[in-house]
Amino acid sequence: FGRTEVIDNTLNPDFVRKFIMDYFFEERENLRFDFYDVDSKSPNLSKHDFLGQMFCTLGEIVGSQGSRLEKSIVGIPGKKCGTVIVTAEELGCCRDSVLMQFCANKLDKKDFFGKSDPFLVFLRSNEDGSFTICHKTEVVKNTLNPVWQAFKISVRALCNGDYDRTIKVEVYDWDRDGSHDFIGEFTTSYRELSRGQSQFNVYEVINPKKKGKKKKYVNSGTVTLLSFLIETEVSFLDYIKGGTQINFTVAIDFTASNGNPSQPTSLHYMNPYQLNAYGMALKAVGEIIQDYDSDKMFPALGFGARLPPDGRVSHEFALNGNPQNPYCHGIDGVMEAYYRSLKSVQLYGPTNFAPVINHVARYAASVKDGSQYFVLLIITDGVISDMAQTKESIVNASKLPMSIIIVGVGPAEFDAMEELDGDVVRISSRGKFAERDIVQFVPFRDYIDRSGNHVLSMARLAKDVLAEIPEQFLSYMRVRGIKPLPAPPPYTPPIHVLQTQI
Repeated sequence: FGRTEVIDNTLNPDFVRKFIMDYFFEERENLRFDFYDVDSKSPNLSKHDFLGQMFCTLGEIVGSQGSRLEKSIVGIPGKKCGTVIVTAEELGCCRDSVLMQFCANKLDKKDFFGKSDPFLVFLRSNEDGSFTICHKTEVVKNTLNPVWQAFKISVRALCNGDYDRTIKVEVYDWDRDGSHDFIGEFTTSYRELSRGQSQFNVYEVINPKKKGKKKKYVNSGTVTLLSFLIETEVSFLDYIKGGTQINFTVAIDFTASNGNPSQPTSLHYMNPYQLNAYGMALKAVGEIIQDYDSDKMFPALGFGARLPPDGRVSHEFALNGNPQNPYCHGIDGVMEAYYRSLKSVQLYGPTNFAPVINHVARYAASVKDGSQYFVLLIITDGVISDMAQTKESIVNASKLPMSIIIVGVGPAEFDAMEELDGDVVRISSRGKFAERDIVQFVPFRDYIDRSGNHVLSMARLAKDVLAEIPEQFLSYMRVRGIKPLPAPPPYTPPIHVLQTQI
């Protein structure tokens, strides 16, 4: 992807060169850093001494406290290779929007019977000197002194983030037949406009044709900036940087319709050579989310089984057998607990979702300050038995900092799940609608790669189920008016005292 500069003669280099990468929450982006000691001018790496390497994901860097990851360098057997510190920051210059309002005075009269019907057209200049329309105001009828409504536009659209780029504003008189009359124009820039209402932001509207013909021509009126407000759109990463933790809970369907786990036809079949559908879905989604959870401890629940020793049916049991502490260490710990459960519980039924949704909702209800957000992954084979209760649970949970992902495995019809997804029709219960859309459903069978490349197909599955999470997360924070906390101060490397001999 790129190389840093070379820093001579030091064991504690602080590299300056930055690398700009595209970041996607919903994808696992694996990175490798290789370290070399430069011995000659050759660009060929094999001509230099290898000092070790570090592996991580972009999500791991972003998800670390303050987006700062410190990790050991490895790769030379039996040797300590030192540590590397990697920091990430989001490029924020183009996340701003501006709210502006303009009025005009003494514009030229263009209509024979009445006054003019003026409107403004904003154009941003491009690198090649051409102009692109980026905004049109509404038309104000029959006046030479219009006040237009305030409008909001992103800085990217207005000037592509370049504060000194020319912005051209054209003033027209609207005509019903579409042949709008040109009144005049003026130019400005984002930097000029950002001074707000002042004598600098009163512009003479000039019509070049008139100016060329009439010696006494002054202008065709003036346009004045009334207000200029900058609004910064906060992003998902602002919250992660400010320390918001994403808590990940897994719920697995242990109903009898999955088939006997000892049979190869079962969705829970424990194949010694490859993961079953449950294991694949769990790993695909879990491995991405775990980068955003600092303690890497995940509650893992099962539903729809009879539990030892007395055979009672449970729709909310801990996979690790410890109801007081259902947490498993890392995704591997969840997988282990899942396989252990398969050996000890009896698959039963019915398929009830509400208990596990309410389980996570209880935790989410206790931290509504924006410091934590909960994601529940339900993996199921099927037809839901407690639809009314589940809908009610989802409507209640839509007020909480949580999202629900449902992965449907097996060949069943998943019509009810599509209804829970709420993308087409917002979900409701007893006449109450969900405050926001928090459910994402995908059928696992759509991701089975015919050529047998599970790695690629699982990456696609994770991408599709996680793509909506940042927006669902932001919609909760926006509705609650929760702002991200400031990121911790940037790390400053310790000062190494240089010893000198006298």
